[in-house]
Amino acid sequence: MKTIDTDYLVVGAGAAGMAFTDALTGEGDADVVMVDRRAAPGGHWHDAYPFVRLHQPSATYGVNSRPLGHDAIDTMGSDVGLYERATAPEICGYYRKVLDEVLLPSGQVRFFGMCDYVGDFAREHVFTSRLTGISTRVRVRRKVVDTTYLEVAVPATHKPAFAIDADVRFMPVGELVHLDAAPSGYTILGGGKTAMDACYWLLENGVEPARIRWIRPRDSWVLPRTCFQPLALVGPTLEAFAQALEILGQAVSVEDLYLQLEAGGLARRFDRTVTPTMFRGAILSAAECDALERIEQVVRLGRIRRLGTDRIVLEHGEIPTDPRQVHVDCTASAFKVNPERAIFDRDRITLQGLVGGFTSFSAATIGFVEATRSDDVEKNRLCVPTRTLDQPSDWIRAYRGMIHTNLMNAADPDMAAWLERTRLNITGGLGRYQDDPRIQAALARIAGLAASAQHNADRLLAS
Repeated sequence: MKTIDTDYLVVGAGAAGMAFTDALTGEGDADVVMVDRRAAPGGHWHDAYPFVRLHQPSATYGVNSRPLGHDAIDTMGSDVGLYERATAPEICGYYRKVLDEVLLPSGQVRFFGMCDYVGDFAREHVFTSRLTGISTRVRVRRKVVDTTYLEVAVPATHKPAFAIDADVRFMPVGELVHLDAAPSGYTILGGGKTAMDACYWLLENGVEPARIRWIRPRDSWVLPRTCFQPLALVGPTLEAFAQALEILGQAVSVEDLYLQLEAGGLARRFDRTVTPTMFRGAILSAAECDALERIEQVVRLGRIRRLGTDRIVLEHGEIPTDPRQVHVDCTASAFKVNPERAIFDRDRITLQGLVGGFTSFSAATIGFVEATRSDDVEKNRLCVPTRTLDQPSDWIRAYRGMIHTNLMNAADPDMAAWLERTRLNITGGLGRYQDDPRIQAALARIAGLAASAQHNADRLLAS
C-alpha cells in the first residue's frame, strides 16, 4: 500500500472543507491532502435540484480568497433590491475554479477525488479509489479534519423513510424539471426549505395554488432575507441584529420571543393560526413568503407512513390521492442533527457551525484559528460550536453563537482583524463605514445589548 505524508488530511471537499482549507493555507505554509468521494469539489451541490439557490448572498459564501459572483444587487425576481444568490451550477463551477486556480497552484494542497475515506479519524488514515480500488495510507503530522459530522442529505440521494406502492408517481424534487405532461396535481412532501423551494418554483412557473397540496409534518419559522445583507446593505442588517438582541434580552419564554420577533418583522410563518414547531434557519424573501401563503391545501397529519395509488397514510390519519398525482419528495433532512462536540481535539478537527448556519464563514474561521493559534484550549474558547438548527429554541443558540463569534471574539486583535477582512462575514468590512452615523448608532446599540441578550439566552435554554 502506498503511503503519503501531510500536515492535515481534510475528509470532504464540500463547502466546509473548501473554506477551511482555503483559510488554513492562506494563513501559513501547511500541507493539506483533501479526499472526496466525488470527482470534483462542491459536496452536496452536485446532487442538488436544478432550481436551488443559496439562502444567503453569494457575497458571503464560498472561500475567503475568491469572490463568488459579482456582488451585484438583483433588479428583478423575488430578490429585487437584495444581493444576488448563486445557483447550484454556478457554485459547482466556482469550487472547481477555486481548486484549479487557487488551492492546487499554491503547492500546498493535493486533491484526491473519487476516493472513499476508510480510516477511523483517529490512528488509521486510509482512502480507497472508487476507480482503481487502490488504497493509500496517509501519515498525518498534525490533524485529520472531519467535515462529515454534519453531512448534508438531499432528496436525490436519500432513501425515503416510508413505503411507496409500485404504481405511485413519486419523484425527488429535482425531477420536476423533467415532467413531460401536466399531472392532476402536485403533492409536496416535507415542511423544510426544499419543500418551500419546490412550491415556489411551481407557483413561479404558472401552477395555480389550488393544484398544490403541501404535506407539512411540522410548520416552520422562517427568517426574512432583508436581515442578512452585506456590503452596501449592511446598515439595515446591523439594525435588525440590534433589534433581535433587544428582543432576546427581554423575552420571558421561547413563545414570547417569537411573538416579538414576528411583530418586529424578524421572523415569519405561513399561517398565523398555527404555532410552528420547527426552525431550520430557512431564509426567504417577502415575495417568496407571500406566494407560499397562497397555498391553502396544507396537510398536518404528521409524517408519511405509506404512499398508495389512491391514498396516503400518515401518522394521524390518511388522505386520498390518485394515480395521476405527482408526489414530490422533499423529505431529506439536509444537515444531520448531531450533538455539539469540541471542534479541536488533540489529533482531530470536527468542523461545525459557529453561528447556526453560514457554513463557509464558520469553517473559514476555524481554519484561521487553527493556522494562528497553537493551544487547543484557546482554539475551543474562540470557536464554540452551535448545534444544527431544528427546533424553535435553536434560534436562541444561533444568536448566542453570533454574539460569541462576532462580538466577544472581537476583543482579540487578531480575531477582530479576521472578522473585519473576511468576505464571508456578513458584517465584515465595517471599517469603511466609520463615518456613517446610522451604522455607528447600530453598532453602539449592539454593544450595549449583547451581555443582557447572552445572559437571557442562557436562561431561556436552561429552562
